[in-house]
Amino acid sequence: MKFLHAKYLPSQFILLSLVLFTLGCGMVRSLGKNPDGDALAKLQQLPNYKNGEFQNIDNDDSSEVNKGGALKSIFSRPQSVTPQVPLPWVKTDVKNLAVNAPTVVWFGHSSVLIKTQSGNILIDPIFSNHAGPIPGMIKAFKGSKNYSADDMPMIDVLIISHDHYDHLDYRTVKKLRDRIKMVVVPKGVGSHFLYWGFKPENITELNWNESYTLPAGIKVTATPARHRSNRTFAEMKTLWASYVIQAGAYRMFYSGDGGYGSHFKQIGERYGPFNLALMECGQYNEAWAHHHMHPTQTAQAAHDLQARMIQPVHWAKFAESIHPWNEPVNLLIPAAESLGITVNTPRIGEPYTLGTPTKTAVWWAFE
Repeated sequence: MKFLHAKYLPSQFILLSLVLFTLGCGMVRSLGKNPDGDALAKLQQLPNYKNGEFQNIDNDDSSEVNKGGALKSIFSRPQSVTPQVPLPWVKTDVKNLAVNAPTVVWFGHSSVLIKTQSGNILIDPIFSNHAGPIPGMIKAFKGSKNYSADDMPMIDVLIISHDHYDHLDYRTVKKLRDRIKMVVVPKGVGSHFLYWGFKPENITELNWNESYTLPAGIKVTATPARHRSNRTFAEMKTLWASYVIQAGAYRMFYSGDGGYGSHFKQIGERYGPFNLALMECGQYNEAWAHHHMHPTQTAQAAHDLQARMIQPVHWAKFAESIHPWNEPVNLLIPAAESLGITVNTPRIGEPYTLGTPTKTAVWWAFE
């Protein structure tokens, strides 16, 4: 099962993937399209593309999954992987939310809107309430389903970290297409957007440490991450990335998905310090330890980045591993505080403006 990312190993997804492969993956548009032709030829010239696939910086076994451990996890998932009551949330009119400093609104998992005086930034939006090529695969938690693509304002830049279904959601980006001015993606991911009808002039592909600056001055830089990519059986054909986002005097970091590695310190030394780091915190498992950080590693990564404040993402929407749904944040807070890092934990939909008091309500401790 090397063709499947570890988060998508549930048996129903395996069965679905086999059926789709048999029928022909091109029949389902949500599967996207990997680079080919001239686009592929350009990727083959990149230093981090070798032997037909993109490579991680730490060139070890980080592309491999412990398949036996992953299968064992599938059949031993405790009830605690999902909350037993709806999550608390806040309804914010993000279209008319006025800001004087960058304001972050988190929608669960890794979906984040950052409103600045220079423009609106939307990161890895998934409003379909499931993660997978068709509805009903990995379902969103109750309480995390209250925002939709229709709620979003005009988007000056859509940032996608990689092409896994829980970060690049076909149904969401299709609904948002006419309200997105520019799409910034890692190398190769633009092929999916072209396949889905986006105009080439509205897509910018970046390799690690390449930047794009919006007309209003927001600067987006793709930085390394230790992860992988695929939407079908073909793996590692598109790149994955973290991002540095500069808006005026503010500097923010988004980790995307990925395991711990030396790249965090390198990013911190080159681009830090950061006012806020939006950091992956959840869906970890020993079977894919190179792909996702344990919360204690998330804290260390934020320290390496020279981040003054951390806000956990990649939790509180989907159960993609076997740990209790609220364990990540419970482990992160003491680990981060021991390193002198503030942890910001707003509710889903609750705005946080940089420079204001940290959100510290323990809203997840209700069961």
